[in-house]
Amino acid sequence: MNEQLLNNISLTARVLGAAFYYSPSAIQDITTLLSSKAWTESWPYESTELKQSIAQQLAVTKTANENLDEAYQRLFIGPYALPSPPWGSVWLDNEKVLFGDSTLQLREWMQKNKIDIHLAQNEPEDHIGLLFMMVAWVAENCSSKLPELLTDHILPWSFLYLDKLQQNADFPFYTGLARLANHSLISWQRDLNMHESTVV
Repeated sequence: MNEQLLNNISLTARVLGAAFYYSPSAIQDITTLLSSKAWTESWPYESTELKQSIAQQLAVTKTANENLDEAYQRLFIGPYALPSPPWGSVWLDNEKVLFGDSTLQLREWMQKNKIDIHLAQNEPEDHIGLLFMMVAWVAENCSSKLPELLTDHILPWSFLYLDKLQQNADFPFYTGLARLANHSLISWQRDLNMHESTVV
């Protein structure tokens, strides 16, 4: 894998991971970047036209009903049922639970590959934001494991999750973020010579 390809994956995965995992007020630099159109010039994937279309959605950080932090709370924290839960096991486990079998499999894979993430609280490691940040770390530190991480722990559910988020977010910024993540995942697969995943 060439260095530029890995740098592209690392950069985009880090931005996406932070945007999905942290509240917008905690990552103001990234939120400001995404809500401007400046990112479209350096984002290495997709056509200018598509990026501008996504940028128009990302620019909307306030609606008549919500601001960006309120939308984040509704979509990722609760207290009510989340319209598109961001954890892999909710999509992969027969019982649709947190800390399901797929989470345990991810933990085993992380231990086997000496990947340790320090979480502030006891939460599942298969949050889409954490997984994107893990993609960035793996691209930088053990890139040969990237296809395995994607194939076994991200692709089996992420397109379905991102599709549902686009449908149910009801907030332009997060609809745009889901679109950007979807197209970036497809680009990572292409650059790593992986077959595109199909959701069952």
